[in-house]
Amino acid sequence: MAISIDTFFLNPDAQGTLQAQIQQVIAQGILSGRFRKGEKLPSSRKLALHLGVSRITVTLAYTELQANDYLTSKGRSGYFVSQNAPEPPRFEPAAERNDSVDWTRAIGQRFTGGSTPSKPADWAKYRYPFIYGQVDQTLFDHANWRLCALQALGARDFGALTADYYDQDDPQLIEFILRHTLPRRGIVARPEEVLITVGAQNALWLTAQILLTQRRTAAIEDPCYHALRDILTQSRCHLSQVPVDRDGLQPHLIEDGTDVIFATPSHQCPTSATMPHTRRKALLARAKELEAVIVEDDYEFEMSFLDAPLPALKSLDEEGRVIYIGSFSKSLFPGLRLGYLVGSEPFIREARALRASVLRHPPGHIQRTAAYFLSLGHYDALVRKMGKTFKERRSGMEHALNHHGLDIAGRGVFGGSSFWMRAPENVDTQELATNLRAQDVLIEPGHSFFRRDAVENNYYRLAYSSIPLARIPEGVARVASGIDTLMRR
Repeated sequence: MAISIDTFFLNPDAQGTLQAQIQQVIAQGILSGRFRKGEKLPSSRKLALHLGVSRITVTLAYTELQANDYLTSKGRSGYFVSQNAPEPPRFEPAAERNDSVDWTRAIGQRFTGGSTPSKPADWAKYRYPFIYGQVDQTLFDHANWRLCALQALGARDFGALTADYYDQDDPQLIEFILRHTLPRRGIVARPEEVLITVGAQNALWLTAQILLTQRRTAAIEDPCYHALRDILTQSRCHLSQVPVDRDGLQPHLIEDGTDVIFATPSHQCPTSATMPHTRRKALLARAKELEAVIVEDDYEFEMSFLDAPLPALKSLDEEGRVIYIGSFSKSLFPGLRLGYLVGSEPFIREARALRASVLRHPPGHIQRTAAYFLSLGHYDALVRKMGKTFKERRSGMEHALNHHGLDIAGRGVFGGSSFWMRAPENVDTQELATNLRAQDVLIEPGHSFFRRDAVENNYYRLAYSSIPLARIPEGVARVASGIDTLMRR
């Protein structure tokens, strides 16, 4: 029996070479039981014509599958599913289960119900995605990232790819951070004072776990990064919300008894405020007075395309009081999940031990690939390209926002990738976001950045990192129209 050629198709969104995609389609057909032993496959000529690929591509795919015993060749008769091909798994129908566990009692600590919103998985299908933190495929350097990944797979890097570092990190990546990344922020550190993390959020979690207990108090900005509030709520520490103004966190409002201060001085999240030098000195002085530790989240310093950024708060620290968090995920792509912690050696020692007990270390191949991408200059070239593009988009968006009379509540002094917006007080931006989604527009309501009992429902964020310049004017026009519609009710 021959397998119908109509069962073969290639997913246009699939990754890998055409040869690899064809191999995967056939292997999955065998493993799922759709293609059975002894069944004949279409000829390489017919399948190539059907799929719109070269005949040699199909022939090479068949040959590789034959080498792995998925297929067998019978001379001029063609290719057949091998009698030695893997057996499809057999699953017995699951019997109905009566779950008698009282999970409301069995669960000791809950992690659901936080304030962090989920972003639409299909955001790229929207024509006007003013969504923060997503990768723009037109800007990312796919070719050089792929080459660096292949280089990291080479025999010379076999140890970095396969070794269990236990609690250590890729020495090449650490060296680049010490010699290149940190000096640009005015920070000098030793290898023992740096730890690679699974993104900045993992760094925040590690920090909270080490520094806070149920008896200690953490001060956070209000509004602030919603995932940080969730992390600190889960830690069960006392939480003190400190209002921000146009210059960021206000040190004099930090309560007595505070143990840890979380701040984003270079680019406040979400208002984009930049803390001036005098206030940074005041923050350090207040932390010293309280004998508190400061956690500096420097999540977007690379996106400083308007002017050179101020040195990090950590660069002013003469007492080891500041723990610095950086991230490559924001400037490369969010799925990379690669960040780092910089702090005094006793703190990093504990963070290293905690990380080892939970996940050992971030994958060695990812670390080595990133090290090559950084050290070969591709990263700096990418940042320059993004900066130029973001500068053009920011200018276009600012012009459109002013044209439609929309109120900008906060903008980055040195750059960034978003505007913090304020709608009229009677406009609920959650409702606005729902209405705009039907108009092919995505915005980010601001309520989740504020404490739960807050009444600020009229703020929202517009990012320009993932929307082409040409679409910005029409997208902003639709936002303005949506606000007008709600105001006329």
